[in-house]
Amino acid sequence: MPENVIIVGGGLSGLAAACALAERGVRVTLLESRPRLGGRAGSFTDRTTGTQIDNCQHVTMGCCTNFQKFCDTVGVSELFRRETQLNFVGPDGSIDTLASSWLPAPLHLFGGFRRLRYLSRADRRCLSRGLRSLARTRPANDDRQTFADWLREHRQTPTAIERFWKVVLVSALSETLDRIDVASARKVFVDAFLANRRGWEVQIPTVPLDELYGSRLTDWLTNRHATIRLKCGVEQLLVEDDRVKAVELRGDERLDADEFILAVPHQRVAALLPESLRTIPEVAGLDCLESAPIASVHLWFDRPLTDLPHAAFLERLSQWMFNRTELQSDDVSTPPHYYYQIVISASRSIAGMTQEQVIETVVAELAEVWPAVGEAQLVHSRLVTEQKAVFSVLPGADAWRPAQQSFIANLQFAGDWTRTGWPATMEGAVRSGYLAAENVLARLGRPEKLLAPDLPTAPLSKILLGL
Repeated sequence: MPENVIIVGGGLSGLAAACALAERGVRVTLLESRPRLGGRAGSFTDRTTGTQIDNCQHVTMGCCTNFQKFCDTVGVSELFRRETQLNFVGPDGSIDTLASSWLPAPLHLFGGFRRLRYLSRADRRCLSRGLRSLARTRPANDDRQTFADWLREHRQTPTAIERFWKVVLVSALSETLDRIDVASARKVFVDAFLANRRGWEVQIPTVPLDELYGSRLTDWLTNRHATIRLKCGVEQLLVEDDRVKAVELRGDERLDADEFILAVPHQRVAALLPESLRTIPEVAGLDCLESAPIASVHLWFDRPLTDLPHAAFLERLSQWMFNRTELQSDDVSTPPHYYYQIVISASRSIAGMTQEQVIETVVAELAEVWPAVGEAQLVHSRLVTEQKAVFSVLPGADAWRPAQQSFIANLQFAGDWTRTGWPATMEGAVRSGYLAAENVLARLGRPEKLLAPDLPTAPLSKILLGL
């Protein structure tokens, strides 16, 4: 009889573990309290327009090799569109484009940065020095320096900070520069921009996240004899003799298994464990991980605003615009609408604003760039805020991130909050699921390496930057 593994949590980390184990013949039972899979990477139907919209726009990059492996494995890679250039809206409303050249990393984006008109020649020289210094920086595990302090220490100009460092990092890490540790900032720039010419390429889903992680993954897993139970809340793990014996569900149902993976948000871990285990450092330390919010403004107009698929905004409340008209409902009984999503990461700044004020500000910012906004009718709008979207990569936060192997032999932790070497990203979530699955396979006497290798570092990056 195949070994039985229960996975609590149907977000990306739980799904990655489930797919890896089911593919190898392990009998998997996946329990999810919500009515859908995907966790924070989910969608819902807007009742007014009939559009299935994502809680927040999720994107991946070329450096996210394990997320790519996951998508290849379950057959959803074709549902992503690869962007070969990034569009930036400068403070004056002009649009610049960043694209790579034929040169190898780290020179592939050099020409593109030179053409960004909102950066002066002095700013570009400053950035070049800063990127070289960051690449050669090796932050200690106990480093308490914020990246804002690092930038000041390395004499980055206010304009370079506002129009480059902030634009990249706030969107990548969903935190402000004064709440980002140096190691996480370095990770973003080295992996995405400096080590390999493919690392920076952005990939955007062309379908709602529920289609990516819902019906397709359900079919894939059930075809491999996995059991998926939605709307299935877990009350607690039952621990006896230093082993997890079972999970107790709401309604007093009990499910037994050989191995267990707890793939829930870090805020929920302690509540699922017996009270006697909640003071163990790996569990108690999770309370020290802080969270950051992300907001998204969803706008439907009666006419198109722009043909651009995306744009990053500088020095505005709006940070990214994604043209999501392709997700519109096909219902011919309703007039055509043009749907755009505006993302505001680390969105604490809107806490004192009403929904109407946020939407009004965002629409006004769009009108400064695209005159069509002034002529268009805003048919519908809504603001969605995820207060605990990601854990904050504060200096010292890594000390509170536990390994996947817990203090109980047959219990693994999975989630982007575990020790993955990555910040809070879809890549980090998938890596944690694979690492948890590796531990399970090793315990079952079937050791196998599941993690995909990182993109190779270009030889010139090694020579010029010491990577």
